[in-house]
Amino acid sequence: MPFFDRLKERLKGVKERWSGGIASLFTAEPFDASFWDELEERLIMGDVGVELANELVEEMKREAKKKSILTKDALKSVFVSMISDRLSAVEGMGKPFDVDSEVDEPPLVLLMVGVNGSGKTTSAGKLASQFEHLGKKVVLAAADTFRAAAAEQLLIWGERAGVRVIAQKQGSDPAAVAFDAWQAARASSAEVLIVDTAGRLHSKNNLMEELKKIYKILEREAGSHRIRAVLVLDAVMGQNAIAQASTFNNAFPLSAVVLSKYDNTAKGGVVLSIACDLKIPIRYIGLGEGIDDLSPFVPCEFASALMED
Repeated sequence: MPFFDRLKERLKGVKERWSGGIASLFTAEPFDASFWDELEERLIMGDVGVELANELVEEMKREAKKKSILTKDALKSVFVSMISDRLSAVEGMGKPFDVDSEVDEPPLVLLMVGVNGSGKTTSAGKLASQFEHLGKKVVLAAADTFRAAAAEQLLIWGERAGVRVIAQKQGSDPAAVAFDAWQAARASSAEVLIVDTAGRLHSKNNLMEELKKIYKILEREAGSHRIRAVLVLDAVMGQNAIAQASTFNNAFPLSAVVLSKYDNTAKGGVVLSIACDLKIPIRYIGLGEGIDDLSPFVPCEFASALMED
């Protein structure tokens, strides 16, 4: 099923609670001054953030005046275009990882980071499967050595995708696992190395320092040009996801966001906040639990699907 259709299907519940509340504002004619206040309030409630919500409303006011828009239906088209344009303006937005174009010499290294329960391991497995289907040789690294059965979970994903998994016993140094996985990837001429890491609260300095150590080891061995730090965010977290992204981005440069569990979220504004406030591209969006339920993010289709009646 194409991204647009799948997204519409998955967003049915979301629309009823977030953009459904916004879309309902665009039905009655005509619009008046109270419309703008209500729109801003609903954007804020949908996790867009106060400052960004105000920016969007003011921009829409200017467009309405400039184009002499008198109907809400015409205004809705402006809103959809505005969302799409803001998302598309972020470099790399919606662009799938492409080994051939991103690195002169493989392997490309994807370092999966995020808090507990965000969906890192699942996303790592899905990405491995997608690369494998493209004919790319992949190695997975089980650098989450703290969570019980974390390596076993990744081994299951590796078996599903037909991908080799490098793992050590629980409690091992995760940086050592990353090092061994890099060596294995190079020795086997793998084109992609995906390193799964332990979930950690962005507010815990000692855990973030450990993550920095993993990044530094990979940077030393592979070079920063090969590394893509991929933050997996649970869309249900809303504005707290923005705080997580900011902290991880301060630890090392984030290259991409995978927005997981989007089919379960009641609030969709986090997509706009990540793109407009942090300028980090959302490359994939999780629309389910299946191995194929990780889709490249398509800004224009996302905006359209979100605001459909």
